Amino acid sequence: MSISMYQASLPVLIRGLTNLKAILGKAEAHAAGKQIEQSVFTHARLAPDMLPLTRQIYIASDTAKGCAARLANVEAPKYDDVEQTFEELQNRLQKTIDYLKEFNASQIDGSEARTITLKMRTGPIEFTGESYLLGFVLPNFYFHVTTAYDILRHNGVELGKLDYLGGA
Repeated sequence: MSISMYQASLPVLIRGLTNLKAILGKAEAHAAGKQIEQSVFTHARLAPDMLPLTRQIYIASDTAKGCAARLANVEAPKYDDVEQTFEELQNRLQKTIDYLKEFNASQIDGSEARTITLKMRTGPIEFTGESYLLGFVLPNFYFHVTTAYDILRHNGVELGKLDYLGGA
């Protein structure tokens, strides 16, 4: 049995974004219940040299929409990275989920060997579609989703493993 590029990408990314959206909902409720200003959480970071929660959300979102677009060989939409509240961040995640749901398997499958070039600060990096998805997108996506979870958990939001994993 084989798994397709579509199955290994978009449903996985949608699930991660959906779970992250629910985690932000719990953080919003926690902040309201404890009467803590949302910015305490949205500007929080795990270490001084790490990006704050808002940037973790931006990057998870950008990674997901960039993956879909690159594998389908289309231009990804640009988001302005201005969201600051939990509601705005959740809306961004929903916008990304909605974008991913616009794609179908026929647009993604067959992209295993497609050349994908990322323009990085250090210069361009070239991948095949498969190596891009498995060696770059998924590890990067999960890094930022996990870091967002960890920032909120570290700051007292009651989260558990099932919040991260979501429903079956």
